[in-house]
Amino acid sequence: MIPGLLQIPAYVRRLLADRLPPLADEQIEARLAARLERQRLLHERPNTAFSFILEEHLFLRDLGGEDVTCELLDHILDLSELRNVEIQIMPLVRHHHAAIDGPMQLLETPDHQWFGYLEGQLYGQFVSDPKVVSVIQMRCASMRSQPLSLEDSQSLMQRMRGAR
Repeated sequence: MIPGLLQIPAYVRRLLADRLPPLADEQIEARLAARLERQRLLHERPNTAFSFILEEHLFLRDLGGEDVTCELLDHILDLSELRNVEIQIMPLVRHHHAAIDGPMQLLETPDHQWFGYLEGQLYGQFVSDPKVVSVIQMRCASMRSQPLSLEDSQSLMQRMRGAR
């Protein structure tokens, strides 16, 4: 799925509406509000670098319908213009993929301590064990060479947006 920091409200609502067991409307709205609050980090912390690698198929899935996907593409293209945000697209066909085991995130504190975050179906795991964080760092480093360049990623998203 699209990372929470990049999601739009319509996409979040669709994701949460499809949850099993179902969530109450109040739960959906509370989770949406929390996600939107976290997204402020992208704009309020211009000295913090954010880097995302997104799978191309996420946009082809049309989660929520064509209008939601168009709005999502516009939103992500706008975010890609921020100096502190890098967005790359992993093409559909890629013979080597360092994140084949699933989504992962690396986090660095202001005092340069590293942590990882791994996501699964029903849980997320915050990782502080240096050996595990080292593995995540190696995989992320390898991933940096596998997606399209920043410019080619932006061009692909523009073409996908224009094709709708």
